[in-house]
Amino acid sequence: MPPAIDRRTVLRLSLFAAVASSIPLGAAKILAGPNTLENPAMTTDPRHDFDFFFGSWTVQHRRLKERLANSIEWVEFDGACSVQPLLGGSGNLDDNVLNLPGGAYRAVTLRSFEPETKTWAIWWLDSRHPHALETPVIGRFENGVGTFFADDTLRDKPIKVRFQWSHITSTSCRWEQAFSPDGGASWEVNWAMQFTRTA
Repeated sequence: MPPAIDRRTVLRLSLFAAVASSIPLGAAKILAGPNTLENPAMTTDPRHDFDFFFGSWTVQHRRLKERLANSIEWVEFDGACSVQPLLGGSGNLDDNVLNLPGGAYRAVTLRSFEPETKTWAIWWLDSRHPHALETPVIGRFENGVGTFFADDTLRDKPIKVRFQWSHITSTSCRWEQAFSPDGGASWEVNWAMQFTRTA
């Protein structure tokens, strides 16, 4: 026969249940740890790595005027981005408006997940060059940061390209592009986008 539970134990259990039921959902997610509200990119299933990005965003761009040319002149402009899932959740697409000082243009990013390697491939298509699908960068998220690489050329010279997603919360995130002329020994960040959620 189980031992009797005294009145003090019953009162303590009742108080604990009352406090637990009063915690708001958002706070409960924070208490659950870093794999939730503040770091939505940290998921147990890598097919959901980009779920944080679904929706609509305003974008602040900061882009180096000349790449791998010892330039220190930056161009800043705003834009907008809308993101939706594809391929039953194993891919996604974002549609971008980039308000360059010299005139606005559109661009699309396509992402696709490979289950066997657990990596994402990312392609960029620019409306100014509508038949030129750029070389995809390939990579994955680790500890809430997504890093993706490709081999490409710039001015007929081989370079490495790196995309990086970081500082991911439920309402904001950051993307950076960097080039390396020396096989990845050094990197020059040439474009950064700061996203703020609108919907």
